[in-house]
Amino acid sequence: MVKILLHVCCANCAIYPVKRLRENNFDVSGFWYNPNIHPCIEHLLRFNSTVSFANSQGLKLIHKDTYEPENHLRMSIQSKEERCYGCYRLRLYATAETAVENHLEAFTTTLLFSKYQNFDSIVGIGYEASERYGIKFLAEDFRKGWDEGRRLSLEMGFYRQKYCGCVFSRKEIKKNNKDGVGGKCLILVV
Repeated sequence: MVKILLHVCCANCAIYPVKRLRENNFDVSGFWYNPNIHPCIEHLLRFNSTVSFANSQGLKLIHKDTYEPENHLRMSIQSKEERCYGCYRLRLYATAETAVENHLEAFTTTLLFSKYQNFDSIVGIGYEASERYGIKFLAEDFRKGWDEGRRLSLEMGFYRQKYCGCVFSRKEIKKNNKDGVGGKCLILVV
């Protein structure tokens, strides 16, 4: 049984990949590191939902205990494409490094589940991290389980977010009035 570390962006996106990996005889541990998520309350909502999911599935969850949006913001004042690419790199490199530190054999990410993410960029960065840290990257296309994962997520009642996580994706959603806020931004001081 191969021991694999699954980077988890949120509980909803983890449901199908955890199921699929276990069906394929992987010993799965989860890893929470998402400095892109803004504001802090959103980070906490997603983290708490992920902890609930991990507990319900008997999934070991490794996590960084700090909220570090500055790590994401440093590299995110760029074009959208470069910003997303940098965000993927930040999280996948941390996942590969953590997998090595915990003596695991491979790593992957729930980002490969979302039909809203750039699959090819994620795979490319995963292989870069694999080479850099000397650990295998599993580039499975979890998107084929999108409908099943969404259905299970609704049944399980986990918190469902409406944007990727970063301040820029939040602003895009608000601008397009996709969450009923009408483009007005709530500011949270932490």
